[in-house]
Amino acid sequence: MPGRIQRWRRPLAAATVLVIAVAAGAAVWRHEPPQRRVVAYFTRAVGVYAGSDVRVLGVRVGEVEKVVPQGRVVRVEMRYDPELRLPAGAQALIVPPSVVSDRYVQLTPAYTGGAALDDGARIPVDRTAAPMEIDDIYAALDEFNRTLGPTGANADGALSDLVATGRANLDGNGGNLHDTLDGASRALATLSNGRGDLFGTVVNLQRFTTTLARSDQEVRRFQQQLADVAEQLAGEKEELARALRNLAAALGDVTTFVRQNRTALTSNVTALADITTVLVRQQQAVIQILDVAPLAIGNLNLAYNPRSGTLDTRDNPLGPYDPATFACSLMVAQLPAAEVPAICTKLAQTLRQRGLPLTDQLRKLLKLPPGAPAGSGSSPGSISSPGAPTADQAPGGSTIPSDPTLGGILRGPA
Repeated sequence: MPGRIQRWRRPLAAATVLVIAVAAGAAVWRHEPPQRRVVAYFTRAVGVYAGSDVRVLGVRVGEVEKVVPQGRVVRVEMRYDPELRLPAGAQALIVPPSVVSDRYVQLTPAYTGGAALDDGARIPVDRTAAPMEIDDIYAALDEFNRTLGPTGANADGALSDLVATGRANLDGNGGNLHDTLDGASRALATLSNGRGDLFGTVVNLQRFTTTLARSDQEVRRFQQQLADVAEQLAGEKEELARALRNLAAALGDVTTFVRQNRTALTSNVTALADITTVLVRQQQAVIQILDVAPLAIGNLNLAYNPRSGTLDTRDNPLGPYDPATFACSLMVAQLPAAEVPAICTKLAQTLRQRGLPLTDQLRKLLKLPPGAPAGSGSSPGSISSPGAPTADQAPGGSTIPSDPTLGGILRGPA
């Protein structure tokens, strides 16, 4: 009995472990989120099978479930990680094998935001691509050879003639061809080194054209004005031609005149050069004359006295003193005091009373020290300007206007 019980315990334990493992697997299977699915249609799907990788940015995110041909296209059903998002406009590409991997389906581009691809979405043929097969390359090369062959472009010997002509042209021109290729290489290198300047020129040209486009109205107006000028010149072409003919005749006369009078013109130009040299040296004097001459002519006009027909000048040899003061000062200096006219004494008293300047001779006549101030007649503010006409007292007490100018002296009392 104990042996039988032990024999039954071992299968029971194994069955119990199996049941627990199945239950755990079922629990795990129930909690795994369902994977997303997408269907893509390709023109061909060579090398893609159920179980092939589905990648995004080269990282495996799922696998191919089915590859089913449907008419002229191939339907490829795929599933991928449920947590992965793809853009709504995603594309499907079959990537050819590399050294370490077989062909796989690449979903591109990676999701960066916006609308996402729905679960179970379909990617049409215009958003899928398959690599070119080696058989396609061979077929294209074969078609190219047949096109150039005797049944194609060389049916009439055109290709043979082209090769023969090329051989004849290149025969003996290897050095020239080498120099040409070397020059082209250097030119390309120069362009590459100066690409900054080249692109800068292009940018500036683009800015210039943009400015012209913005100034389209002004450019049109300028062109219209230029057209108007051209039209006006065309309308006056006869007058312009006549003027040019007259100018040609005048230039001929001038040439003849210069040729016949070359010696005289040379001497005149030399003399003119001397004159201009003198004028340059006396530039300041000329400038001063041009500045003073108008003032002198104006003063001469103002000095003319139409009543007496004289040029009235107001000489100022003694500063602020008028001619009467000057004459009396001379008489006081040359004559004894008893012989000095009484009018000079009266003139000195009048000048002192009015506060006008006195010479040392008139101060001596009034027994004043030399340089002593004049009498306190009127204030300095009321002193009239030197040499201005003054009013004298006549013996009868009436005021006699006096004119100290040369015309007034010659004319006498009014």
